[in-house]
Parts: sequence; C-alpha cells; structure tokens
Amino acid sequence: MKEKNELIGIDEAETVALLRQMTGDEPVELSKRIRPFTTLLMQYRCAIREIETKLHVLNEEFSLEHERNPIELIESRVKEPASILEKMKRKGYELSVKQIEEKLNDVAGVRVICSFVEDIYYLASMLSAQDDLEVLKVKDYIKRPKKNGYRSLHLIIQIPIFLSSEKKYMRVEVQFRTIAMDFWASLDHKLKYKKNVKNPELIVEELRKCADTISKVDVRMQEIRNMIEEGNI
Repeated sequence: MKEKNELIGIDEAETVALLRQMTGDEPVELSKRIRPFTTLLMQYRCAIREIETKLHVLNEEFSLEHERNPIELIESRVKEPASILEKMKRKGYELSVKQIEEKLNDVAGVRVICSFVEDIYYLASMLSAQDDLEVLKVKDYIKRPKKNGYRSLHLIIQIPIFLSSEKKYMRVEVQFRTIAMDFWASLDHKLKYKKNVKNPELIVEELRKCADTISKVDVRMQEIRNMIEEGNI
C-alpha cells in the first residue's frame, strides 16, 4: 500500500498577508489572530493521523484474513489557508476559528484508494462502526453519481484528538474511491481548469460517458475477482 501525505506547515507571514487583504485589518491586529488559526490547522493534522492509523489497522487485519490489501493508496491534506479563507468569505461566514470549525467539513481530508468497490463499503462500514468516532454525514456518489459522472463515497467523521490539556473532537472528510474512479476524478479536475476550451458541453458529455464506462469496468473487475476466489476461473 502506498501512502502520500501532504501535511505541510503554513507560512505565517503569508497568512497574515492573506488576512489583511481580505479584512483590511492592520498586521499587528492580525498577528494576534494567527496563533489560534495555526493551532487549529495543527489540530486538523492530528485528526488526520488518527484516521490514517485506523485505516492502517483495518488494512493489516483484512490482509491477514484475506491475503490481500483492500487499500492501494492513502492520500491526506489540510486545506491551504488561502482556500479556507476564500471559502469562508465566499460563503459569507465570519473569519474566526470557531466559525471555521462549525461551518467547514473539508478542512482536513483523507482519500482512500481501493482496488474494488466492495472494499470501499467494507472499509467504510468497519471505520464507521468504531465507537470512538461519529459519522456526521454520508454522501454516496457511487450509488448516486453526480450529473457529471463523479463517483466516490464521502464520510464526514468527527474524531477525538488528545492534546496536553484537553480531548477535542475534530471533523475529517474521508473519501473512498477505486483506482478507476480516482483516475477519472483527477483528469476531470485538470480539464476543468483548461482555458479557452471549444465545445465545453461536448467535453462534459464525453467525460460523463467515460465515467459510465469506468464504472462498468469496476463492476466487471469485481466479478472477475469473485470468480477467482470462488475457483470458477
């Protein structure tokens, strides 16, 4: 299983500049607000580590019982300060640590890439059943894809982290995809930012058709794996 971790620190001077641009406040006042903000991002990084540990344990257990790993890759990231601040402003929320925690569910993100759709639901079920976390929201874009063809299973999970002075619950968005789903989503994301694209409606329709084709491949690969395990091939 591969692992890609993007838990990077933030540039305090850059964040002060961003806040000043968005609020018009003086740097001295903004500096007082930076420490709680950087502390919050540290706490989100800790929450990601808690989720990743649980996923590694489930992967190891599954591997021992079934002689294969359900997880191909785990990717993680904490949203960049600029993206957090832009989203808060766009949504009309107050720029405060409390509002970030209450209003945004995707500051901390973990993406789990699996070989088969069946593994996605197994891992999501096992993770959701653990009694030290709470699943706040489930969005199943595999059973109910988005109009553009996007497929993935999203869980918003509230998980505790243990700090020196307190136990605190943090929200993490966990996305489960197959390799094929992730391949499609990555290309779709890149193509969205292409400028001066001719016939954008045609491109959108072609991407949707590709998503349907990829979904059929996922189903067929699952069927072949089941045939192998049942000794019918």
